[in-house]
Amino acid sequence: MQAQIHEQGPRLSVSTWSLHRTLGDPPSYGPEVAGPLPPRREGGIPLLELPERLAAFGIHTLEICHFHLPSRDPGYLDELRGALQAAQIELWSLLIDAGDVTDPAHGPRDEAWITGWLPVAARLGAARARVVAGKQPPGDETLARSEAGLRRLSATAQEHGLRLMTENWLGMMRNATVVNRLLDALDGQVGLCADFGNWQGPDKYDELAAILPRAESCHAKCHFDAAGVMDQTDYTRCLDLSRAAGFRGPYTLIYDGPDPDEWAGLARERAVVQPYVQPYPVR
Repeated sequence: MQAQIHEQGPRLSVSTWSLHRTLGDPPSYGPEVAGPLPPRREGGIPLLELPERLAAFGIHTLEICHFHLPSRDPGYLDELRGALQAAQIELWSLLIDAGDVTDPAHGPRDEAWITGWLPVAARLGAARARVVAGKQPPGDETLARSEAGLRRLSATAQEHGLRLMTENWLGMMRNATVVNRLLDALDGQVGLCADFGNWQGPDKYDELAAILPRAESCHAKCHFDAAGVMDQTDYTRCLDLSRAAGFRGPYTLIYDGPDPDEWAGLARERAVVQPYVQPYPVR
């Protein structure tokens, strides 16, 4: 089965990470956790209620972090897929936020763990699954391990009707040179999610400009200081770069500011991003 590639044009999306507190601050975990899932804290809304809440908020595309799923039981996954369909929510991606295929000791274990999430993404009806390219520093050996692991994961993803993506995130993908080298080596088998907030420093905008032409989705993260003041200058500059690159995918709002009212934080981000999901002006 070939991977499904949804091409609907620019649109607003939300990651469940932006509603982590709303969902009760469930703990993250990775392949180092054996046996039952970690216990979840009391409080927060059930994930099953989120699709209806998101639709009422006026956004119809969602990404789900793996650790926000309280169960991988097929019955639960089918129930969640039904809730997404009933609310007319597109599940863009399952965000598999742990594992390191480049780890010299645990790479095979981690790759097997990541592989186990791909049928979960497919059962939920996701179009894509986003994985970590690697947590080790880039070098010829670690890049080779990353390429080999992502190639195998991509083949399995395609068997499940998914497209595999990675992100400019963590130790391996620390700059545009490495991102482009790895994706070029993979020859289109793996897509890119470009996150505005993962890179910092004086070269941030040049680095983002160098990868945004190949981005299939954007994690549109805005920085808020301790007082809750939005860095709108940085945010709009990143958005301008994405538009200049011809970006046509979902802008997934990423909010983790200090205000615990996450819906209010998302509303502030949405107000800035909304003009970028309108049709491009005719020149």
